[in-house]
Amino acid sequence: MSLKTVSLSPVSRTLPLILTLSALAALSLAGPAISTMAQAPQTPSVAEQAAPAKDPRYVKLEAMLTNVALIGMFTVDNKPMKDLREERYEIKSLQKLPGDDQLWAMEARIAYGQHDVTVPMVLTIQWADQTPVIVMDQMLIPGLGTFSARVVFHDAKYAGTWTHDKQGGHLFGRIEPLEKK
Repeated sequence: MSLKTVSLSPVSRTLPLILTLSALAALSLAGPAISTMAQAPQTPSVAEQAAPAKDPRYVKLEAMLTNVALIGMFTVDNKPMKDLREERYEIKSLQKLPGDDQLWAMEARIAYGQHDVTVPMVLTIQWADQTPVIVMDQMLIPGLGTFSARVVFHDAKYAGTWTHDKQGGHLFGRIEPLEKK
């Protein structure tokens, strides 16, 4: 048996592509009616059904540190403790990131000296039993400098240590809801 070679003209070779593109265009012009008819009923996947409930500590921390102000004082190493300075940070949101148990997204307003910026940050939060601790190690915040800190949160209060470039000290205060405007 012999095979015949058939030569297709350029128009014949592109005809299937043209027909496919025409069909896709017709479907897109038909609008949501066709796409709705083609959709299968929405049922949760096995993974979604088996997803564990969110850790209650995470829920509590997100609520405690969303739309709040940290209002308190800070010390500067090698300066008299009587020279306490007031500080205020506004936390717009805190949200647990999926995957890694320690990574959280925070959006905070940092205002001091000539600086007043709202900064999105990815932070490590570790747990001492039920107590959250923010851990920052040499974290560069553009326009502000490099920071390290350990800050503990408990009963609407915070306390910890801080380092900004070569300066450091202690910080402590209370957590208050931001006033709604």
